[in-house]
Amino acid sequence: MPDYMQYALELAREGRGRTSPNPAVGAVVVRNGEIVGRGFHTWAGADHAEIVALRSAGEAARGSTLYVTLEPCPHRGRTGPCADVVIQSGIRRVVTAMQDPNPLVNGKGLRQLREAGLDVSIADEYTAEAERLNEAFVHFMKTGRPLVTVKAALTLDGKIAAPQDNIGWITSEIARADVQQVRHFSDAILTGFGTVAEDDCLLTDRSGLERSRPLLRIVLDSQLRIPLASKMITSAKGDVMIVGTSAAPAERRKALEAAGVQVLIADGAGGRTDPLKVLDYLAAQRYLSLMVEAGSHVNWTMLDSQIADKVLFYYAPKILGGLKSLPVAGGPGRMRRADAMLLQRLTVHPIGEDEFVVEAYVVKN
Repeated sequence: MPDYMQYALELAREGRGRTSPNPAVGAVVVRNGEIVGRGFHTWAGADHAEIVALRSAGEAARGSTLYVTLEPCPHRGRTGPCADVVIQSGIRRVVTAMQDPNPLVNGKGLRQLREAGLDVSIADEYTAEAERLNEAFVHFMKTGRPLVTVKAALTLDGKIAAPQDNIGWITSEIARADVQQVRHFSDAILTGFGTVAEDDCLLTDRSGLERSRPLLRIVLDSQLRIPLASKMITSAKGDVMIVGTSAAPAERRKALEAAGVQVLIADGAGGRTDPLKVLDYLAAQRYLSLMVEAGSHVNWTMLDSQIADKVLFYYAPKILGGLKSLPVAGGPGRMRRADAMLLQRLTVHPIGEDEFVVEAYVVKN
C-alpha cells in the first residue's frame, strides 16, 4: 500500500527555505487508492498546501481522503481558513501528521473538521518526523523565540582556528556545501566582529535556491568597528544588521546606516552587546531560526548563557594540537567537570570521506 503521508512529507520538504515565517507543509488527496491531488506550501501569503492539493483534485476531492502534514488552520491570516475550504470541498476523511502548535490553531482546526462531520485522525507514527521537518516553527510557537543553532567546523581535537595562518579550510568542499543547505533553511546568521576582521566573510546563502526573504546577516560589534570596505558592508542590500552599544561613536552609526546597513543598539553587561536583545528583535520580526557561525568567544557566550538550543559540529580528520589553537568554545569555561554543560538527543551524520556532523541539543537548566 502506498505511503501517502510519507509522500506528503516529501512534498513539504520542497517548500523548505521558502515558507518562513510559515511552516513547510505538504498535502495529498487520495480517492479509491489513487492520488488525485497534491500540493505543498511555497511562499508566505501564497495558498497553503491543502488548498493547492484540493484545487488540483477538483471534483475528485469529493468523498476522498486528505493526507496533510500539519493541522489545517481555522483562522484567517494572509490567506483564508483552510479548514473551511476542506469542508466545502466534500473531503470525507482528513489524516494529519501533527497538531499545529500555533496558539491560533492548536487543535481548533481539527475540532472544526470533526464538528462538520469529517473523519479526522492524527497519524502519530509520523508526528516526530513532521515536527523535525518544522522544528524552528515548532520551537518559535512554543517559546516565542528563534531556534538558535551554533555551527562550527572542527578538527578531531576540537579546534576551529590555528594561532597564526588560517588560510584554507578545516572541512571538505562536500561539508561546506552541506553548510550552505543549513544556511538556506535559516532565517538569520550571526557572527562576531573578530570573525569579520579575521576572515572578511560574506556569510551569504550560496545554495542557489529560492528564499522567502534574504538571509539576515548579523554582526556583534560593540564599538561598530566593522570596516566600511568589508565584504559584509559593501554587499549589503538591506540584509545586514550590525549590533552595537550606546558607547559606540555616533559617527560610526551614521556611516553604517548611510551604507544601507541597519544598526541595532543592544547594551549588555561589561560594555558588550546583549545577544538576548538580538533574539527579542528577531522574534518581533518573526525570524524563526538563527544560525551562529562565529569565533570561540561568541560560541562560548551562546552556549554558556544557554541562548543556543542546538549545535551542529562538522568534524574533519585533522588535529591542530597545541595550547594556542582556538577551541570551539573559549571564554572562561567551566571550572569543574561536574559543571560541564550537557547535550542530549545526539546524532552523528556521516558526510564526505572520513567526515561527520554531530547534531545535539543543549540541556537547559
